[in-house]
Amino acid sequence: MSYLVPLVLVALAIFLVVNVIKIVPQGREFTVERFGRYTRTLKPGISILTPFVESIGRRVNMMEQVLDVPQQEVITKDNVSVKVDAIVFIQVMDASQAAYRVDNLMYAITQLAQTNLRTVVGSMELDEVLSQRDAINTRLLSTIDHATGPWGVKVARIEIKDLTPPADITNAMARQMKAERERRAVITEAEGEKQAQIARAEGQKQSAILQAEGRREAAFRDAEAREREAEAEAKATAFVSEAISKGDVNAINYFIAQKYVEAFAELAKSPQQKTVIVPADFAGLTGSVAGVAQLIKTLGGDEGARPAAPTAPKRGA
Repeated sequence: MSYLVPLVLVALAIFLVVNVIKIVPQGREFTVERFGRYTRTLKPGISILTPFVESIGRRVNMMEQVLDVPQQEVITKDNVSVKVDAIVFIQVMDASQAAYRVDNLMYAITQLAQTNLRTVVGSMELDEVLSQRDAINTRLLSTIDHATGPWGVKVARIEIKDLTPPADITNAMARQMKAERERRAVITEAEGEKQAQIARAEGQKQSAILQAEGRREAAFRDAEAREREAEAEAKATAFVSEAISKGDVNAINYFIAQKYVEAFAELAKSPQQKTVIVPADFAGLTGSVAGVAQLIKTLGGDEGARPAAPTAPKRGA
């Protein structure tokens, strides 16, 4: 019997150690109950309880957790049935409230998310549901976070995971999308053709302007050349007239010879002319040319000679 006492003492010591010394891991918090009543919360680390008086009540996970909201069918505002599910990210902020204010915290949050998801999606039309997921997420987050606040839980975010319309609606949407893309393609092609026509018209306009400017410049040059030619002709006529007024008939012979030679040259250049007939009075042309030469010598002599000083007439002349 003597050996039973040490065994009892060892067993009692082990019992005290297990029930009195508590080690709380990181990311967890334990609630302490005294005779079944909540007294305090143990933080991560080592803690000592009062033996036979205090005990561990609830072990609460304080890390952020993900809840999967099951898929459900929801009827939208325009009477279209869609299948929708979501995920909710939560984190317990107060272990005592999460432990003692609600029974089965995860199940309660899941049911709350399903209910509000039906309410939000049911108040919107199908096009809004498909195009405004961010708005749905925001409304759900605000509603669920407000409802779970008294439970000591913070809803970090909520996301719509999947939206599945009926098969016939999906086919109709596919046809609508195809028609819209074809319409955009036609509009884009027409816009490109329009731009191309505008570019071609602009090019033709610039070409016409350049051609008109070229013709104007050419006409200006031709007019200037004719003006120069007319000025030269006028000067020549003035010189000849002055010579004629002085009684020099060689000037007349010059003009006659010039016109004669020009007419004979045109006659020789004619493509229809097979035979060139030399006039019988061709010798007169030679005389005219001789007269021209004489006129040139006379004009040269007049320009080179200086007028002599007039002498006084002799008495009796």
